[in-house]
Amino acid sequence: MQNIEVKHWGDYELLDVGNFKKIEKFGEYILIRPEPQAIWKAVWTEKKWKEIAHAEFIQKSSSRGVWYKYKEMPDKWQFRFSIDKNSMLKLKLSLTGFKHVGAFPEQSANWKDIYLFLKDIPNSQMLNLFAYTGAASIAGSRGNAKVTHVDSVKQILSWANENAQLNHINNIRWIVEDALTFVKKQVKKGSKYHCILLDPPAYGHGPKGERWQLEELLYEMIQNVLQILDPQKHLLILNSYSLGLSALTIKNLLLLYSNTQQSKLEYGEIYIPSTTGYVLPLGIYGKLRKE
Repeated sequence: MQNIEVKHWGDYELLDVGNFKKIEKFGEYILIRPEPQAIWKAVWTEKKWKEIAHAEFIQKSSSRGVWYKYKEMPDKWQFRFSIDKNSMLKLKLSLTGFKHVGAFPEQSANWKDIYLFLKDIPNSQMLNLFAYTGAASIAGSRGNAKVTHVDSVKQILSWANENAQLNHINNIRWIVEDALTFVKKQVKKGSKYHCILLDPPAYGHGPKGERWQLEELLYEMIQNVLQILDPQKHLLILNSYSLGLSALTIKNLLLLYSNTQQSKLEYGEIYIPSTTGYVLPLGIYGKLRKE
């Protein structure tokens, strides 16, 4: 088991975490958001958090909420991440009603990994499933891959397209479709991809009402995805934020393929250290790598 520590960079910092909340710096702005795993007491006082924060997300239901602004700030702004010394990735962030802002900073480790893996492979192909606002797709494109970006929510795909334009990228293939449906079609076509990223939610619905339940469908998804993974050179990344799954579960899903194809198998937790010393776990991952 190999845990991944995601270090802070110029535009992002996890300041403190506790009391079921976290306070983070996204570029110029400091936000307070719910964090269900932060069951311990924060180092800084609530008063200090509110003094330095620009806005806080107030939960109104299990899936919705509102932002309360303590200081003036825009509803939309830009966020930057350096993939390497010569390449900067830009993303549009937004105060959404779902507590997310358009980027998951812990995934920056995967953005860099994807870029570095693909940049030396001629005519590489990348598939990004449950692709959200497209940071990984942009990283793959910067690595000279032909990227297929699949998400079931049209509005989120439009956001990802905006991010691509922000980075002067116009060669990503955009697909609005249920991820499992798309993968099964690719299996029938005999398609192959050098890099595949899966970042599935715990539950959701496709554009035609297709039902996604992680624990019920993840095994089927993986079995199909492995059929379209290039057997000669590949990087498969699977992320999960489900509190019900273990990193060992991810290991078991990928173990047989790793053994038969001589792929390197990596698995563990992803976490970000806070400035105040706490370590915040932010999901589990598994990787199959063959270079």
